[in-house]
Amino acid sequence: MCGIVGVLGSHEAAPILVEALKRLEYRGYDSAGIATVNDGALGRRRAVGKLVNLSDLLVHDPLPGKAGIGHTRWATHGAPSVTNAHPHRAGPVAVVHNGIVENYRELRTELAENGIAFQTETDTETVALLTEHYLQSGLAPVEAAFKTIDRLDGAFALAFLFDGQEDLIVAARKGSPLAIGHGDGEMYVGSDAIALAPLTNRITYLEEGDRAVVTRTSLEIRTEQGELANREMRKIKLDQARTDKGEHKHYMSKEIAEQPVVVAEAVRSYLPTGSDRVRLPGEGLDFTKIDRLTMVACGTAFYACLTAKYWFEQLAKLPVEVDIASEFRYREPPVTDRTLALFVSQSGETADTLAALRYCEGKADKIVSVVNVPESSIARESDIALPIHAGVEIGVASTKAFTCQLSVLLMLALKAAADRGTLSDEELSDHAAALRGLPSVLNAALDQNRPIRKASQRLSEARDVLFLGRGLMYPLALEGALKLKEISYIHAEGYASGELKHGPIALIDKHMPVVVMAPRDALFDKTVSNMQEVMARKGKVILISDDEGIAEAEDGVWSTIRMPHIHPSLTPVLYAVPAQLLAYHTAVAKGTDVDQPRNLAKSVTVE
Repeated sequence: MCGIVGVLGSHEAAPILVEALKRLEYRGYDSAGIATVNDGALGRRRAVGKLVNLSDLLVHDPLPGKAGIGHTRWATHGAPSVTNAHPHRAGPVAVVHNGIVENYRELRTELAENGIAFQTETDTETVALLTEHYLQSGLAPVEAAFKTIDRLDGAFALAFLFDGQEDLIVAARKGSPLAIGHGDGEMYVGSDAIALAPLTNRITYLEEGDRAVVTRTSLEIRTEQGELANREMRKIKLDQARTDKGEHKHYMSKEIAEQPVVVAEAVRSYLPTGSDRVRLPGEGLDFTKIDRLTMVACGTAFYACLTAKYWFEQLAKLPVEVDIASEFRYREPPVTDRTLALFVSQSGETADTLAALRYCEGKADKIVSVVNVPESSIARESDIALPIHAGVEIGVASTKAFTCQLSVLLMLALKAAADRGTLSDEELSDHAAALRGLPSVLNAALDQNRPIRKASQRLSEARDVLFLGRGLMYPLALEGALKLKEISYIHAEGYASGELKHGPIALIDKHMPVVVMAPRDALFDKTVSNMQEVMARKGKVILISDDEGIAEAEDGVWSTIRMPHIHPSLTPVLYAVPAQLLAYHTAVAKGTDVDQPRNLAKSVTVE
């Protein structure tokens, strides 16, 4: 969601802050701003829209100072406007905030009773005004900030900057991530390592409830209870923080093209050379002690879990429940000590998924996470964290992270099958060989870019689109529809093909494109039957299948997209590629903002 940066440096802070905010654009935002301290005086600049607007403002109205904080805002309380943009200032304090202060109404009432007026619609202004109130009562800046933090309910990451304090930033986190970067005589604050990567490779991650007092030469971290905390300083790999597009027009295009490479890395990490058995990092995981698997995620990661449900049940004969995190955490489902709780999140900071994980602590046999950021909160709070090795993903619409999630989940299902004895050695060897060959098959799918672009030109003229699939293709139909509506703003829905006659067929007419995902598998004939029902009603079918499937069923279809043949278990990973490219080229044809679609954020760190 929102992005936070802070600098205590030896150079002008404004350009450093703006560059760091650019590296956080992928999170999604609608306004931006910075504040600095110069000769003891606070100043700030804010602008609505893209960061270029803030940059233009700073050219005409510079903001000097070597200490500062910056923010990209994704609106929650109050519409996007300069008034509502961060940093918020109240007299001698400026504040940037990611999260939601749930008790801000009560705090506003209390402040109003003290004659303190509000100028914005935001919950964050309450933080600034409350801090100013404590400063006026005689508290020092750090004490005022800490006392304010103690009054806040909800999820937040905060950074405070004070008038007259050119060597101080106070930072805190509860529910939303925040990191401290260590430089040489300089210190930094950031929502994640990407923002700080060009500045330093030494990072300390604040843990839940931590608050930090940062100067150019020191870092003091205290727990929520006020006790001194010793948090590990880690060295990050700078190559993981590269955010350039290379020769691609969009990050999404680059990340789609990277999938053969990153999936190969994921497979190598779990299938050692010369072995057909999956090996997990860290503590052992014995699936013979598990009666049930509960999988929890949001968005695209949820569809990865729906796909994995087929694998775990078919290959390992292990019953699986899949839940949307935002529902799971309030449903209070029973979790036994023979349940494995599995959480999937690209960022590892998804607020609802993290809350669901905490619900399962002390109940499940083990908590396992599948994440792209090994240092994330979800990873750190899991018994076993399984990295997907996708590398930094900047585009809001997840692509390479999804296929890497699928690959790791399939290998985890194979581990479960091996433990439970539900697959023979020959079958395990067959799956291992298919996984090792997956990158080359993904490359072949990427070679279909031209026919996919042609089909997307047609699709871009539609107002509504249906995606159909059976078996392992059903979650892919859901994911394909999500991708299309995320970045092209075309209304799209995914359905199990067999559900067509239970309602959706009423929508079919000559204006309705229907994307049918149908590899030539055991369910192919049934899917083609549903496809024929669509064409009988003049629906326009885009058929995605392999050579054999297209040869059997292409008569009368609107367009075909040819996929290579692949092991049946791996079809979801392969067919994700045309679904992604369809969405991408449709969005390009419509001229929408592919990498930063409206109203969306990459990392959803608030409920």
